Amino acid sequence: MSEKKPVTKQQPLLWLDLEMTGLNPTKDRILEVAAIVTDWEFKEIASFESGVGHNINEISDLIDANPFYVKMKTNKRQLLELAAQSPPEAVVERLLVDFVNDNCDTHYPVILAGNSIHMDRQFVSSYWPHLEQLLHYRMLDVSSWKLVYMNKFGQEFKKSEAHRALGDVRESIAELKYYLEALHADA
Repeated sequence: MSEKKPVTKQQPLLWLDLEMTGLNPTKDRILEVAAIVTDWEFKEIASFESGVGHNINEISDLIDANPFYVKMKTNKRQLLELAAQSPPEAVVERLLVDFVNDNCDTHYPVILAGNSIHMDRQFVSSYWPHLEQLLHYRMLDVSSWKLVYMNKFGQEFKKSEAHRALGDVRESIAELKYYLEALHADA
């Protein structure tokens, strides 16, 4: 494999969100993935969405141990149903890699973007090594913008808190637009 070229402004962003059984990548599992490729104006180029197939008996204990799903019973039910009928993890990774190859120039490292994207990246590193190989070490984390705007300017983007992958990706894009517009308005 040839050495990758540096990132350019023309390289699109790969927005990603995962829904998992919990936040420990050594034991928890990915249940759902969504990705959107945008340009730097945040115009959507393409989207990808899939559940990740698992044996329900294996993931039920993991999801039941997560206090988040005690409050989010609808999400829990939907994600368990999705996991029962979705392609296996290796197939989902291959489809996602194909999506990235089709929509990004993978001769360049791909910039991963999203909210608290470092957590999703840990799961990608643990479970999807072929996707991991395509990614740049730098990431665009909207959560950093959120912290600055909440603590310095008292501004906060209101999210729906639906916690489903595709909706969360779209909200992350809208949230960054919100902060950039606020920055531009203050300039």
